[in-house]
Amino acid sequence: MALDIKNLFGYAGKTVVVSGAFSGMGRAAAKLLSELGAEVYVICRRNGRHSELDFPIKKVLYADLGVKEDIDRLAEDLPEDIYALFLCHGIALNSDGSNTMEVQKVNFLSHKYLLEKALGKVADKGSVNIIASAGGFGWQDNFASCMEVINTKTYEDAIAWYEAHREEIASGYVFSKQCLCTYVKAKVHAPEFIDRKIRLNAINPGNTITGLTDDFNRGTSPTGNAEEGKAVIEALFLESWDGYWAAPEDMGYPLVAIGSQLFSYMSGQIIYFDYGMSSVWEFDALDT
Repeated sequence: MALDIKNLFGYAGKTVVVSGAFSGMGRAAAKLLSELGAEVYVICRRNGRHSELDFPIKKVLYADLGVKEDIDRLAEDLPEDIYALFLCHGIALNSDGSNTMEVQKVNFLSHKYLLEKALGKVADKGSVNIIASAGGFGWQDNFASCMEVINTKTYEDAIAWYEAHREEIASGYVFSKQCLCTYVKAKVHAPEFIDRKIRLNAINPGNTITGLTDDFNRGTSPTGNAEEGKAVIEALFLESWDGYWAAPEDMGYPLVAIGSQLFSYMSGQIIYFDYGMSSVWEFDALDT
């Protein structure tokens, strides 16, 4: 039998779940998965958004991933035998840092808690694929604090840890993404993953135009001005190497590939999609 694209990826007829699928990278991933023949379930924060998707899906599941009770309900509502779970959701930090706790809950704790509740619904030899961020670069430096959060026993214990460590979480977005990176390394051979051959990987995107871009721009500006924040980001992360903004597909498409049978022997990896920016950071740190 000739090997066509759908056979190559192995998604045809398989159940997949994508959070953050209504914009940006998650949307790009969900659309490609649909085109590859997967049965796509998408997770959305608000009701009434089904009409915004211009590709076929199986079902929309609604949950605010910053709310424990919503995650509990979502874990119950998820389908069985998930071939690939794509966790693509996240929020930006406000310029005044007023939503630091919410950033921790949505950007990391929701991933940890949902996987603790629902990993049993991921198929043996399935995959869990996370969008972290190049903002999590240097996670090794915060390894101890990240592991303390990862090792909390309950959702409430994690919240208590955040409350008691306000200085550690002051970076907001950065700390949440460092926790995601640490989680991948910490859990790749944990029994709940390795005993069932469930692969666990993350991508760290660089500067990408998504539905959150304006939020990031405003959060970067001291005054909350999006244009000012955009100029700061471009000066720091793009102009220094004549870089450019990525499109959502530059991240969503590789994520789909990583979750497929094409990468059936890859697990525990944090892959940077930043056009080499993190490689320069690593090189410069060594070349001093």
